[in-house]
Amino acid sequence: MKALKGLSDVSEEFDGFILDLWGLIHDGVTAYPGVVETFKSLATNGTKTILLSNAPRRSRLLIDGMTSMGIASELYGDVFSSGEATWQELTSRNDPFFAGLGKSAYHIGPERDVSVLEETGIQRIQQLDQADFILNTGPVELDDGLEIYESVLVEALARNLPMVCANPDDVVMREGRRVICAGAIARRYEALGGQAVYRGKPDPAVYHLAADRLNVSDRNRIAVIGDALETDVAGANDSGLKAIWCTGGIHGEALGVSYGEEAAPEKAARLAAEYGRVPWATIPGFRW
Repeated sequence: MKALKGLSDVSEEFDGFILDLWGLIHDGVTAYPGVVETFKSLATNGTKTILLSNAPRRSRLLIDGMTSMGIASELYGDVFSSGEATWQELTSRNDPFFAGLGKSAYHIGPERDVSVLEETGIQRIQQLDQADFILNTGPVELDDGLEIYESVLVEALARNLPMVCANPDDVVMREGRRVICAGAIARRYEALGGQAVYRGKPDPAVYHLAADRLNVSDRNRIAVIGDALETDVAGANDSGLKAIWCTGGIHGEALGVSYGEEAAPEKAARLAAEYGRVPWATIPGFRW
């Protein structure tokens, strides 16, 4: 496992990068230091980028969010979110699971995520006893704990409602604190005996789609960069792509580092092994 100081260390080895967002580019509120300059250096180098996020909302909203953080859209390439993947499934109904969902959804999640239902013909309702399925995009409030949703999940299980999870992540770091995500709620529902289907990372299918969109002919010259061993590195490993692990993100506390600080190689190797994942390299943050 290589220990990179910045992407310039491997600039000649890759023609494209599949980039995580939350934990690599920003913390949910603010862009990390040096991000804009790194994007500019990649563009100057001719390196293609695509942003692949487990955000449970349409891709265009991620672009709006990054623009508000000072990351202009011309700095990067395509954007693809788990919310977009979920919307595509709800719209096309090609997948047998989605084809059988019905047209009424009980939404667990904040108002900012309702874009996943737009133009799908699905009605969002407020009563579980009238729902065909649950759309889970995460906690309504950032401070919510998993226990808040227990009674809803128990009632949903009693009604045998399937769940669509639009963000497989369990937690993210927001302004330095851990916030639960839709994945944690979905896995609790499964533990109770419920059925949940996930769209997003680490599903190899989304990585193959992202690689196709990069339009880089040699997959050996594409790397995935992200901060989560369970999603970013796992997805890269399972799809046959090289993984560059940002150690200053979600696992920073376990490694004793903050974003931008280099982790001790032996600690990084030990933690990756505990998760059963094999990063090709580590990097302290998204920097050139």
